[in-house]
Amino acid sequence: MNPSKRGKLCLVANTDWYLYNFRFALANELRSLGWEVVLVSPIGSYAPRFAEEGFQWVEWQVDRRGLNIYHEVKSTLRLVRIYKEERPLLVHHYTVKPVIYGSLAARLAKIPAIVNSITGLGYIYLRSGWQGKVLRALVMPLYRLALKQQNIHIIFENEVDQNIFLDNRLIRESQSTIIEGVGVDVNRYQPQQEIDGKPLVVMPARLLWDKGVGVLIDAARQLRDNNKHSSIRIALVGMPDPGNPTNIDETQLQKWIQEGLVEYWGFRQDMNEVYHQAHIICLPSVREGLPTVLIEAAAAGRPIVASDVPGCREVVDHGENGLLVPPGDPVALAEALALLASDPILRRKMGAAGRLKAVNQFSNEKIIAATLMVYSDLLKAI
Repeated sequence: MNPSKRGKLCLVANTDWYLYNFRFALANELRSLGWEVVLVSPIGSYAPRFAEEGFQWVEWQVDRRGLNIYHEVKSTLRLVRIYKEERPLLVHHYTVKPVIYGSLAARLAKIPAIVNSITGLGYIYLRSGWQGKVLRALVMPLYRLALKQQNIHIIFENEVDQNIFLDNRLIRESQSTIIEGVGVDVNRYQPQQEIDGKPLVVMPARLLWDKGVGVLIDAARQLRDNNKHSSIRIALVGMPDPGNPTNIDETQLQKWIQEGLVEYWGFRQDMNEVYHQAHIICLPSVREGLPTVLIEAAAAGRPIVASDVPGCREVVDHGENGLLVPPGDPVALAEALALLASDPILRRKMGAAGRLKAVNQFSNEKIIAATLMVYSDLLKAI
């Protein structure tokens, strides 16, 4: 089939929030190229915005964290029905359940082309102990069943995640590609001069233990004990995520605020303004696919302190546009934050290097072009 021929295409995720915040630029570009784009997700506060922007949206009921076999099979069959009704030429799945269930559903519905984005390995791979072993024992065979098809291609955000799938023989090397992140609008996120006052450290992330919020809190205590906390502000920007097993509850958050360790700004739509106010961006995560917030921060010319883990190290070149610290090490994190907080010249130098990296490597144009190339190559084989 000629890849230049346009048809219907489905973008599928486990939240409408994800599609709107991370894949809307791709959806708009596809539409401008003549594709009929259908967005598929559970209902949330962002679903009405799709219609406002002129996109078709179809509700897919799926429990993000449930493992009840009956409900999971039912979710897969719902997706089979959606695909049979919409009859897309190509489907693109994001996050774990859409990737597994979507691939199986697409096979049953005889969809010609399937693309899956592994946006991180998630809590299933991060859990330790017997629970983690059981989850991985369940999920890996499902990945193997879902992904070993001729008409499927898998996009990874970093090489470490790709190698895990290859080493476990979940996929063939020929059916995978690395595309670093979702891309950012480098015209929206522009460097601006720092605001005067105490250096502000911002952690823009969902309030999850796996994102390293607890490590940042412990680092704040280290700074306080060393009499440096009074000269640094720390703010959490993001929302709790009750659908994630590592969610931090409101009671714990309020204790930290009352202790004077952090400010809480909640969810913010105007992240360009948040980066403008910040002096340092921090993400001490346990693991990432490739965090968009770090790319946005780099585009906005802000230095970054992040964990030295897959995903973060693809964005941060240690000593160039930020600092990498061992994951789970609040002492090292506190030292890195204190260093940057005390050195505005170093912050400006790292911010400039980050801006250059974001423009050259992570712009929407580059990431979307790479994604469209995957579509084209896959469609050629039909």
